[in-house]
Amino acid sequence: MGDILKSIKEELPKVISDAAFEGANIVLYTADKEFFKNGEGKVKECVDKIKKRIELRAETAILASEEETEKTIRALVPEEAEITNIIFDVQRSSLIIEAKKPGLVIGKQGSILSDVKKSTMWTAAVRRSPTIPSKITEKIRSVLYANNTYRRKFLNDIGKKIYADWNPEKKDIWVRITVLGSGRQVGRSCFLLQTPTSKVLLDCGINPAITEGSERFPYLNVAEVGDLNSIDAVILSHAHLDHSGLIPYLYKMGFRGPVYMTEPTRDIAALLQLDFVGVAYKQAATPLYKAEDVREMVRHSIALDYGEVTDVTPDIRITLYNAGHVLGSAQVHINIGNGLHNLVYGADTKYAKTRLLDPASNHFPRIETLMIESTYGSKDQILPPRQETEEKFIELAKETIARGGKILLPELGLGHAQETVLRVEEAVRTGILPKVPVYLDGMIWDINAIHTAYPDFLSASVKNQIFQDNNPFVSEIIKRVGSPLERKEVVEGGPCIVIATSGMLVGGASVEYLRHFADNPKNLIIFGCYQAIGSLGRQVQEGVKEIQMDSDYNHERIEIKMQVETLNGLSAHSGRNELLQYVSRMIPKPKKILINHGEVSRCLDLASTLYKMTRSETVVPRNLETIRLK
Repeated sequence: MGDILKSIKEELPKVISDAAFEGANIVLYTADKEFFKNGEGKVKECVDKIKKRIELRAETAILASEEETEKTIRALVPEEAEITNIIFDVQRSSLIIEAKKPGLVIGKQGSILSDVKKSTMWTAAVRRSPTIPSKITEKIRSVLYANNTYRRKFLNDIGKKIYADWNPEKKDIWVRITVLGSGRQVGRSCFLLQTPTSKVLLDCGINPAITEGSERFPYLNVAEVGDLNSIDAVILSHAHLDHSGLIPYLYKMGFRGPVYMTEPTRDIAALLQLDFVGVAYKQAATPLYKAEDVREMVRHSIALDYGEVTDVTPDIRITLYNAGHVLGSAQVHINIGNGLHNLVYGADTKYAKTRLLDPASNHFPRIETLMIESTYGSKDQILPPRQETEEKFIELAKETIARGGKILLPELGLGHAQETVLRVEEAVRTGILPKVPVYLDGMIWDINAIHTAYPDFLSASVKNQIFQDNNPFVSEIIKRVGSPLERKEVVEGGPCIVIATSGMLVGGASVEYLRHFADNPKNLIIFGCYQAIGSLGRQVQEGVKEIQMDSDYNHERIEIKMQVETLNGLSAHSGRNELLQYVSRMIPKPKKILINHGEVSRCLDLASTLYKMTRSETVVPRNLETIRLK
């Protein structure tokens, strides 16, 4: 570790006062104003030699004051940029400018940011202000910058670990992966990737369809996992609770390592986890963890962009790629042993363009092993064309509204819900559907707000709408339900469309609407997302005529008289054909395919077809099985 910093300092003029790590990146500090302004060429020569990211920053002694810096920024940046906030990260000599039009802050070819840097010595970054104010995003950013001394030390310690045995030529390595959850099932996704020197967790979720018992959680109490602090890092593919829900518990139990993810995943995971805690309190149950544990996860998070390469241990390097599933969702390309073995953890993918997102990437630099989901992997899971499904939705909605009924759309708060919001908003705005109220209940509104903060992760069409101040997420057609009184007005009012969490009718606002809508045959419920075995949604979907629900005072028996429909073509997961196309068009071709995240028959069916199609070795591991990859 010392060698790499020492060799960098030796390469540069004697004006570098300090060298530190920020994770796998290296930061150099200087008190020499001239070198700070004009020394980038020398730093680039060094980067080209060691092939690591190096950033040059100013020592705090030569920084302009915060007050002076803010005045300079506001003088340099045109008013039309609409700056909403300037966040100073003093310990790291950097700042963030939040603005409604970030391009105007950056300037032509970065000219304005360059002027800010030369005038004030601060290193500035720019973020788009969310169109909808997001309290969770504000809180997360305050956590990241509130205790900068800790954060700087934490990032430096990670770098020390990564470079402790830094040796690009090291070849004596084996690779194995242990399935701790989601083996032949949907829920509690968790995998342990091991080499002789590294232990990394890929996701760590719960099974949201199960409310109690050991089947709800991954197998963390096994010898392979051992002491939690022997785990070098957690890599989170996306924010859904079946992938992220147990991560704060790791911090509750003393884990203090990094968790890598995209910025939108960080914000939304924290929101979903805090909601998970809140639901437990509402049900008078002891939550699995507390808000402080979610805060610890955020404090130890490292956000990556798609395509950004970073070392996470001495022999593991990762790159995130778009998964097409939900905002910020990622496939993880894992380069092990400096190219000895390349694994792609696909997690949940959508290999088709949707209103919200571009399709999953399937071109990688190298790949030997692919891990793929099989939520809709069996022969009977060929999803109909999206247009056909949307036309069916319109037809059902029109019929229900014409007879004076209400439409309930239970949604996963992230991904599927936003796709539904865009579809329904467009249909009502363009007159395809009658102008009835469209209500959002649950955390969907807050997650929509986070979508408006990260338009660069969205499809080109939605991104353009947001950039042109024609944001579909703030349409006057959409109304937020935020109180019991407002919910009562929806229940007692006329025809409407209600988009509410949770998607599987396991807690959340959708259960309350079901209680009130179920016994009226004029009403309609449409299931558009996966309904897990054991969930109330699965029971209703399969035709149960009576359900028992807990009310405030007793067990209430509810008759299901409302119309029940399922529309499979709207899933945020790849259907059978999309999964096959994703693999058949993959460049390069994987030699081994591990299939997970699906019911047993669907996993086995997909494995059989993929083997016949590709002649790659296909494996359908059970929970607790370990597979050697190299």
